[in-house]
Parts: sequence; structure tokens; C-alpha cells
Amino acid sequence: MSTPVTLPTDQAGARLHEFTVIDVRTPAEYATGHLPGAVNVPLDQVRRALPEIRQAARRGDLLLVCASGARSEKARALLAQEGLDAATLAGGTGAWVSEGRELERPANAGTRAVWGMERQVRFTAGTLVLLGLVLGLFVHPAFQLLSAAVAGGLVFSALTDTCGMAVVLGRLPHNRPRGANPDSASAALRGE
Repeated sequence: MSTPVTLPTDQAGARLHEFTVIDVRTPAEYATGHLPGAVNVPLDQVRRALPEIRQAARRGDLLLVCASGARSEKARALLAQEGLDAATLAGGTGAWVSEGRELERPANAGTRAVWGMERQVRFTAGTLVLLGLVLGLFVHPAFQLLSAAVAGGLVFSALTDTCGMAVVLGRLPHNRPRGANPDSASAALRGE
């Protein structure tokens, strides 16, 4: 592949028609708006979709996209382990929109706003830490262990560059809307 590993939005936009664009955000995030023509394969489903992604890679270059670039970089590293080259969009959809570029929105997406996964993780972690502290003060000191467990999980997450909380949150119903169909993503990657 002659494409650099990370593309700025102007280069990606100019070559968008050359790529199979794979959006690795949750289906709910994808439904709020995605790059034109992007196929949704959530990060936790990339391994399962490897056969279809291989087919797409045979037809041309791959561009991986997420909200900020972090998840797409994880997906790129995973594909590289499998011998597949892919580029990522620098700054993700956030950078795409800040450059004044339009996002495509599915007709059935509705108007309900969905928080990005990073925001959901921060909110959940903060809530659990506060809950542990409040319960530890007013109910029983052992509840402070909840705060300690979340802190330990955050440290582990930073050291390993993984996030178990994001995996769990990604499986909640609001992050998997009814219209999400993994089979349609597989068919799109196969070129059907």
C-alpha cells in the first residue's frame, strides 16, 4: 500500500472514493453521522469481520475511522497483525467535522443524540468513583473499594491501552440501535 498510515482530513477527503472506509465506532455513534460511504464494523467486531475485510482490501486501500483516531489506530494495529495494511483518519470524525466536511446520516437514525464512547466511559467511571466515596462515607467504609477498583481499572486501561469499560458499555442497548445490522456491513465489505 502506498497510502501513509495516518491521513489528514484533506488528503483523506480528496481520495475518499479510492478507499473502503470502515468506521470502528459503536453502531449508535455511527448512526449519529459517519464519513460518506463508510461501513460500520465496531472495534470489538473487527476480528469476526476479518474475512470480509480481507476481500475489501483486495479491491483497494482501507481507511479506518473512529471519533478521535484512537480506536481506528487499535483496529489498524490489529489488521497489521493479520497482514493487512490500512490507513487511519487523523483526528477521526471530530477532525472531519471541524474541517467543515459533512457526515452522512442514515435515514432511520432519528434525532436522539448519543454520547461518544470516551464520554460514556468518563461519565461511568466518575459516577462509580463518586458512588463509592458517598456510600463509603454514609453507609459502610468498604464501599470505598468500589472507587479503588475503578481507579485500578483506569490505571490498567492506560498501561495496556485497552478499556474493558468501553467494551461493556458498547454492548448496552443504546449503543446497539435496532437498525444496526452486522450482516449488511459484511455484505458491503464483500462488495455485494
